[in-house]
Amino acid sequence: MSTFDEREKSFEKKFAHDEELQFKISARRNKYIGEWASKIFGYNPDQEKEYIQSVIKADFTEAGDEDVFRKVKADLKDHNISDEEIRKKMDELNEKAKSEFK
Repeated sequence: MSTFDEREKSFEKKFAHDEELQFKISARRNKYIGEWASKIFGYNPDQEKEYIQSVIKADFTEAGDEDVFRKVKADLKDHNISDEEIRKKMDELNEKAKSEFK
């Protein structure tokens, strides 16, 4: 195997690792967002678990975070939570999730 081939394989492995890590961070963040919103709704543990799963599944609708944002925004529409507050909470919980994988 040439040096170029070895470098290419190395970059492919790093890319795959980075993608997997980002997926795990996003899933963890979505779990935390589900927990946060569940507290606002006053859900019991079973309802909370179900809601968290719905937030995690919402992330598979499209690439990026907008699908999760839209879901949480729609769910919280009757609770006077601003778009800015939701986005700020998503950013905060994303940082928390990142720190857990370092």
